[in-house]
Amino acid sequence: MSETFTTPTRRAEEILDEIHSDLLECKVCFEMFSSEPRARRPRNLPCGHVICLGCVCSLSHAMSRSLECPFCRKQCDQGGTYECQVLVDLQEMIGLYFPQKKPRDWEKNLGSGVMRLHGAFGGWGPLINPTGVAVFGASGDVLVAHGGHQRVTVFGSRGQFLHGFGRYGHNSFEICHPLDLAVAPDGHVVVTDAGDRSVKAFSLTGSPVTTVSEFQLPWGVDVDVSGNVLVTDAEAGTLWQVVMDFRRGVLLEKKVMVEDLKTPRAVACCRASRRVAVVEHLQIQESLASDATLTRLKVFSADFILLKQLDAFSFPLPRPSISALTFNRNGDLMVADVNQGIVWSLGDVQKAPELIPLVREGLVRPVGLVTTDEDMLIVLDAGDHTVKTYTSDIEDLYSDNK
Repeated sequence: MSETFTTPTRRAEEILDEIHSDLLECKVCFEMFSSEPRARRPRNLPCGHVICLGCVCSLSHAMSRSLECPFCRKQCDQGGTYECQVLVDLQEMIGLYFPQKKPRDWEKNLGSGVMRLHGAFGGWGPLINPTGVAVFGASGDVLVAHGGHQRVTVFGSRGQFLHGFGRYGHNSFEICHPLDLAVAPDGHVVVTDAGDRSVKAFSLTGSPVTTVSEFQLPWGVDVDVSGNVLVTDAEAGTLWQVVMDFRRGVLLEKKVMVEDLKTPRAVACCRASRRVAVVEHLQIQESLASDATLTRLKVFSADFILLKQLDAFSFPLPRPSISALTFNRNGDLMVADVNQGIVWSLGDVQKAPELIPLVREGLVRPVGLVTTDEDMLIVLDAGDHTVKTYTSDIEDLYSDNK
């Protein structure tokens, strides 16, 4: 009886994808383990977690050679790690029997993107599981919310560390679990804290200004050109407008501007048109791939009248899963696609959506997005805990629309 060989079923391909993402990549740098480049060989820590050799070396103290497991926080010695040969063998076996998938048709036509990497800073240690990024236009300082000892880190315009503030805690001068942050025109910093379900305002140096409570789950935050704070409440399904007197530390007004949103997260205000864009996260359908996240984009006027609604099926392939968004100085909307690791331009959202790849290479898991006054694009990449800056002559990109 002869044997017949068939191509893997769709389910088998999904299982292979899960093996690659869950077992065969380092969960610190998100690079695939490899038996070839020595720095990417998988290493067992004494606690049982596995990371690559490169991350073992980068996390180790320069003198004592000790390190802390990034997952369970147990201390160990670099010499106490050992190679995880079973993962090397598994990867080689999968590569032998299941060659890498060919690029899909839409991937062949994307090109390399319009913008080019200008610089990168941060990394594991200075930034731990970052969640939000903002820029202060007057100085170009970049602020990042993350899970480190100081929950907000401030970098200079060239990526140099300046200072940090907001240690862990529930007091007004502390931050428990930051999800996003924004900078007001006068330099005050606004942070959404899911730990105590509040919105906290600080000076640029980290001095506490005021705390606004009574949210269910404050998530995304942005500040418009007038200094009004917009906050999404992911659990309540609302978009709030919060008006503060930052100098006196006084809450002037807090009101719901949009109701009946579906798990709203990221929010962005356009400085040119005063439009407001909100990303909703919808229920994941069982028929979709396990890592698929359905998102919907809603764009409102300055008076919070719905102008446009775009779900995943409003776009041609690939359908983006939007994790962050921002407007450039011309009012064109840019979105980060967390599943594809791409930043797209949607152009003028009042017209038919057209996905133009701005950044296609160098991103792992983009979760934050902001533009400077000079249209430099700043991307927060949670995949390798870095801030990446991109530049291009994007005037040419939109010249046909002006």
